[in-house]
Amino acid sequence: MKIALMVSGNLGLIVLKDLLTSEDQIVALFTDKGSEAIIKLASDAKIDCFIGKPRGGKAQGFKGSYAPDVLLSINYLFLIEEDLIDWPKKVAINFHGSLLPKYRGRTPHVWAIINNESETGITAHRISLGCDEGDIIMQVSIPIEPKDTGADILSKYNLIYPQLVRDVLTSVKGETVKYTPQDELKATSFGKRTVENGRINWDWQKERIRNWVRAQAYPYPGAFTHLDNKKIIIDQVDFDDFGFHQEQPNGILLTLNPLRVKTPNGVLRLIRVREGLELLTKIEILDNYED
Repeated sequence: MKIALMVSGNLGLIVLKDLLTSEDQIVALFTDKGSEAIIKLASDAKIDCFIGKPRGGKAQGFKGSYAPDVLLSINYLFLIEEDLIDWPKKVAINFHGSLLPKYRGRTPHVWAIINNESETGITAHRISLGCDEGDIIMQVSIPIEPKDTGADILSKYNLIYPQLVRDVLTSVKGETVKYTPQDELKATSFGKRTVENGRINWDWQKERIRNWVRAQAYPYPGAFTHLDNKKIIIDQVDFDDFGFHQEQPNGILLTLNPLRVKTPNGVLRLIRVREGLELLTKIEILDNYED
């Protein structure tokens, strides 16, 4: 079967490498200019590559040279328009990192951890003009363990995505594929995250702060706070039974060794600090709270 492949980042690279070992033929590839490893591999494999945003008919001349059976989108940076959705002979399919219709949008696994979900997953669905709204083809559930970070979930994706892509292709080739409409009444959507979105609000409950930190731990930009106008990036926290006074301000440092911070419903111990540790070890801590 002839495949047009849209891929970005490390996850896209892993799927590309796997498909190059399959019996299917990748006739055209789309990626972004930042995915240098994908661009190099495509060049080495002599696959024609469109680099950049294809919206607005910019890929019209490129795609006109090919007639793929299916179009696959994996971790691709750009939304695509009708000209590409209608391009393949059989179907255009996206692989999304959530159990749709839940968690439509960007970085769904990060949002799932933040929201204290116990599972996430991968959904293969038909591409439509709406974001992640197309009919579901196949799904795989993935547990979120209590200490999983966003990077941990990505590691699970790296193992599962290639096989799911192959399973979906098998169903398309065998004409056994089934399309199940998404239940719009159950749909949730979450927006794109930026570095600034990592700011910790110490007025949140300790459980949310812990999830906030682990979801964005290294190599993500990280959850952060400020002290003396300097940024402190925190990669791991845990609950601590150290005592506190309810009237103490949330976010106050209670001890330095170990680092303990008060929240409304308990204390968090800072286990791993990526940046700002030197500043924290120099400040003066009030060991006893005075009314």
